[in-house]
Amino acid sequence: MIRFDNVSKSFWVRGERKVVIDHLNTTLPTGASLALLGRNGAGKSTLMAIIAGTIRPDTGRVVSDGAISWPVGFSGSFHGQLTGAENVRFIARIYGVDSDELVDFVEEFAEIGKHFHMPVRSYSSGMRSRLAFGASMGIRFDTYLVDEATAVGDAMFRAKSRVYFADRVKNASAILVSHDMGQVREFCDAGVVLSNGKLQYFEDVEEAIENHLELIRNR
Repeated sequence: MIRFDNVSKSFWVRGERKVVIDHLNTTLPTGASLALLGRNGAGKSTLMAIIAGTIRPDTGRVVSDGAISWPVGFSGSFHGQLTGAENVRFIARIYGVDSDELVDFVEEFAEIGKHFHMPVRSYSSGMRSRLAFGASMGIRFDTYLVDEATAVGDAMFRAKSRVYFADRVKNASAILVSHDMGQVREFCDAGVVLSNGKLQYFEDVEEAIENHLELIRNR
């Protein structure tokens, strides 16, 4: 369960205040993989960051009864001076999992060779994404937040990522942001559409997709 209690968020854009999330009061169920849909600029990534706790709302709070991942594939919180292995050990300590096991898993999963023991500042964006996705898959969460993350790497790595992600969500919930409706249909049971700062929930993911596409057509 993820519950929004009067959650609002706005930003100043070119001297004007833009409301992205508008006094949101709703509950997302557990045990399902939800597509988070909305047009570009609707605030999907902002909402995901609020759920993850990396952005504070202006008002209200988010309440959950389970462990929530950071946005899968997000590498912005890595410390550039530390190696990939050192960053992974730090993550393991934060989430209370075995450091050695997580390091071994991520080193094998990320497939970045000797760079795993080099400072992250020397990584390409692709290597950072591989490291972040591996760390995400190496920890068992109750809810995974996914923002286009399975698109990283070459075709073989993307295929492996999709297999691991599908395995993780067999026994967990997920909130997926994607512009690929094929991916949405593959992984999601239901959907929520974010529009004008409000969420509308659909038990049928096809209804959510249709509502989303209709909003785009009428934009």
